[in-house]
Amino acid sequence: MHGVVGRPAEQSRQGAANARIMLLLLVAMTGVAPISLYMLVPALPLLAASFASDISIAQMTVSLYMVGIACSQILMGPLSDRYGRRPVLLAGLGLMVVASAACTFAQSLPALIVARFFQALGGATGMVVSRAIIRDLYHRERISSMISLVIAVMMIAQMLSPLTGGLIEAAFGWRAIFYVITAASILVAVAIALALPETRRVRLVTSSFRGDVGSLVTSRAFIGYVLCQVLASQIIFAFAGGGPYIVVTHMGRTGAEYGAWFATTGFAYLIGNLFCVRFSPRYQLEKLIWFGLALQLAGSLLNLIWGLTGINQVPSWLFGTQMIVMFANAFVMSNSAAGAISVRPEAAGTASGAMGFLQMGLGSFLSQFGAWLGDHFATPAPLNAAVFALSVACASTMVFIIPRRNVVVSQDLIEKAEEESGIV
Repeated sequence: MHGVVGRPAEQSRQGAANARIMLLLLVAMTGVAPISLYMLVPALPLLAASFASDISIAQMTVSLYMVGIACSQILMGPLSDRYGRRPVLLAGLGLMVVASAACTFAQSLPALIVARFFQALGGATGMVVSRAIIRDLYHRERISSMISLVIAVMMIAQMLSPLTGGLIEAAFGWRAIFYVITAASILVAVAIALALPETRRVRLVTSSFRGDVGSLVTSRAFIGYVLCQVLASQIIFAFAGGGPYIVVTHMGRTGAEYGAWFATTGFAYLIGNLFCVRFSPRYQLEKLIWFGLALQLAGSLLNLIWGLTGINQVPSWLFGTQMIVMFANAFVMSNSAAGAISVRPEAAGTASGAMGFLQMGLGSFLSQFGAWLGDHFATPAPLNAAVFALSVACASTMVFIIPRRNVVVSQDLIEKAEEESGIV
């Protein structure tokens, strides 16, 4: 009797342990590339001095790293659909280990820049494949909560990575940062090799990359969800590009003060993801997107009004309202991403890769555009207007592109339901 009672409890504990292990693996594979990006940022001045180069050249170790992330998204996603999640992940992390080791021994800045590109190309595999794995394992309405949970945990580590990189550089030099990244990459690769099962769905013999792409680009739902997610992400890039010029140049504040204020928007985004984790299992994906869009529009409209009336000429007003936008942005991004990778589950990697590529590609342009707005205007109003325009465009995808999920009961649906339930 005790054995019968104890077995479900034991299975429940084992299931909870497996879920925690899977969450840790998803966080690790998602975070290894962005954490490696931000760890080096504090060491850029020393890096330029070490190679007797201009800081703008040293900055290419960051900018080309982002190009590598974008390229990885569009390449590794389809490969994971074709060959499986595990082999593509392990190959990508293997490339990152080799490239990170090459960074430690780089004797010139161009060599370091090239090594950083391949480091991102391999490391970002986890970013695109993790979303596909979540789609493999979880139901459509649960996907957004898992994406939000992974993002929330990863953001905590990501916020600490510049501080960690600065401490390592101060104590042991900039090359020690790459020793740590190499060791971390090896640990993540070993953990995936030992603990991550293959999650890819069984593909039809007739399935192909061309067929996957064709089915996705002809789907209104996929196009709409991707545009909604990508446009929402551009709000972050645009504001991050223009914020330093507005706060430091026009408001006369220090860089440290700007960093502290900008951290508040990251904190709001983190809290938004935690709320999304709580509410996603209870509400339909579309309802959560609408909630996020409404709050995002309200926050960006308020910021535009403050900008036009001259109220947000101090950081507290500018960032206080932007925190509302970022809280809402978490709902829009995670749920629209869940919708995009659910349109064709067997092509989740391709869908995730296309979404990530567009996000990073447009992000590089919008961050430059945001910087131009912040630098060329003495008021935050133009940047506020750009954020509001992106919010309107984001909401328009839900109104005009994504089809409504209204199911009309027909005789065909009744017959199909009877067949599936075994009713003769």
